[in-house]
Amino acid sequence: MQLFDSHCHLDRVELDAFDNDFDRFMHTAWLESVTRMLCVSIKPSTWPAMTDLVSPYLAGNPERRTERPEVFLSYGLHPTDDAGAVIPADELVRAIRDDRHADSIVAVGETGLDYFHCEEGERWQHDRFVNHIEAAKAVGKPVIIHTRGAPGDTMDVLEREHAEECGGVMHCFAEDWETARRALDLGFYISFSGIVTFKSAAALREVAKKVPGDRILIETDSPYLSPVPYRGKPNNPIRVRHVAEMLADLRGESLPEMATRSRENAQRWLGLATD
Repeated sequence: MQLFDSHCHLDRVELDAFDNDFDRFMHTAWLESVTRMLCVSIKPSTWPAMTDLVSPYLAGNPERRTERPEVFLSYGLHPTDDAGAVIPADELVRAIRDDRHADSIVAVGETGLDYFHCEEGERWQHDRFVNHIEAAKAVGKPVIIHTRGAPGDTMDVLEREHAEECGGVMHCFAEDWETARRALDLGFYISFSGIVTFKSAAALREVAKKVPGDRILIETDSPYLSPVPYRGKPNNPIRVRHVAEMLADLRGESLPEMATRSRENAQRWLGLATD
């Protein structure tokens, strides 16, 4: 069995349980069947340190360490970070194309709208969102969407900006079926995190049953949103298994079937060679 954590923040994962040894953590993840990860950036100022940390594990590194998960990258500016700042689309395009790890950058974002942490209708957040979509189209990579408290506006922007031209994923999905349906109509994928295991997420579990099998992804969003039975504790990609187990149970599949399905979907979404 091989698991693909399609969204994590490896530079923020807590390593106390691994003697603060990142390589030990990565080897443990491998032993727990996590063979691929997408490490998603939060803001440009953290890109260098993040890429330095994961460089020995990057898919594009010819000297990549064996018996560790293969890591891919996504660059972007999170909708709640650096409030008020708008990164121009051409600047984001240059950053992705000129990066020394450009071969390992497979997506743009995360980006989107968040009305929980920011005021509804903030112009800068909308402009930043649109610029990420434009950049994704320019570099021919899918976009990773974060939405919180703004499902209607998020989908309106994606539809208006023809995001189907770059494709993407609704990351850490926690919205209703109508939002999922609109995203699916754009050719997007739906990714479920530890939220789907929460007792309060009965409605979300009903959505998870309806998502077509070829559009479903799993993620941890580490170090956030640990699944049950670790809820409230720092998360890490090893726990993506619990998300897969919940989805498999909901959909009447075995864990290996869900692992294979979600891994193949992630590889197709990101345009990766099969592993």
